[in-house]
Amino acid sequence: MDVPYDLGSYVRVLKLASTPSWEEFSRVALIAGAGVALVGLLGFLIFVVMSFIPGGP
Repeated sequence: MDVPYDLGSYVRVLKLASTPSWEEFSRVALIAGAGVALVGLLGFLIFVVMSFIPGGP
């Protein structure tokens, strides 16, 4: 694995990076939260279905 150790490449990346606006941050947080909630709901539904099947937990 060839990792560059010159400082110029790191400075270039930091110049391109920017802090997101509050609107962009809140939209990304809302989408991520909805994804987490969806995965949790899916896991809960699988748990409920498995508990009704004989031999389930």
